[in-house]
Amino acid sequence: MHAFSLPNAERVDYMNPKIVKGNCLKGAPTAERCLIAENYSDEHLSIAQARVKPGITTLTHHLIGVNEIYLITSGKGQVDVGDLKSTKVSAGDLIVIPSGTSQRISNIGKSDLVFYCICTPRFTQECYREGGKHE
Repeated sequence: MHAFSLPNAERVDYMNPKIVKGNCLKGAPTAERCLIAENYSDEHLSIAQARVKPGITTLTHHLIGVNEIYLITSGKGQVDVGDLKSTKVSAGDLIVIPSGTSQRISNIGKSDLVFYCICTPRFTQECYREGGKHE
């Protein structure tokens, strides 16, 4: 058995062991122009797989009160986040998006762009806003 702990870290007691098989996820189309399949959600965290078809750019949007991380697992994209320079991304890249920061991603490859959206606290439709950065 392996143990993992960080110095001075608080124990996280709100989670229960669970395995979610990726091959059973069904993506639902969104107005944002991608398919979303939620893997896990509780009050503190949500994880969803996003899939963007070739040639598609998601709508510019931002989240209120929710920080988000994209973890690219396959495909090639170009991401626009806040005031950062537009950047090409591919498998293994991580994009950190603080609450209120505008974001969009384009699939610039020939196959689906697939990534995980990791939100803290969890994503809810109420936090989603179309358009650029929240002022």
